[in-house]
Amino acid sequence: MEITEQCVVALTWVLKDTLGDELDVLDEPVEFLLGGDDLLKRIEEALQGHQVGATLDLHLEPEDAFGDYIDKLIFLEPRTLFPAELEEGMTFEGSALPEGCNPTAPKDALYTVTDIYPEHVVLDGNHPLAGIALRIHLKVEAVREATEEEIGRGSAGTGFFRVQPQAPGNDLLH
Repeated sequence: MEITEQCVVALTWVLKDTLGDELDVLDEPVEFLLGGDDLLKRIEEALQGHQVGATLDLHLEPEDAFGDYIDKLIFLEPRTLFPAELEEGMTFEGSALPEGCNPTAPKDALYTVTDIYPEHVVLDGNHPLAGIALRIHLKVEAVREATEEEIGRGSAGTGFFRVQPQAPGNDLLH
């Protein structure tokens, strides 16, 4: 079956930065809906017309991936607003930031705790890969028709490219 919009593809990949450092490896196939919210548009475009077994090597500039790094999404907040068990790497949805945090912090961002000081906490609302050009080696492991439910949801259920809140110590992106 040829890959078209609104089908589901199972992919494996190796994601690297431009220096060749591995950022993520997906060894086991994961399903993604084309034409939904699961994949970056540039990846969807590159997959069109390919079949099972195809391999692609893509170079994504920040504007095709996770955007430029925005300094204005860095916030210094009082340490006392956060729980005692706070750890670097924890994430907070903007709509769930503690009462008293900067009211100008966008509510639709996901904030990662990047530094903890005795008096302050640094929150970064940028995607962890913002500002980074990426190299991705993809392999198409399977292709199938999307279900009506998947099309209606806009996802095959994975949402890799939408960063989810992570537990401390989990450095994988998926």
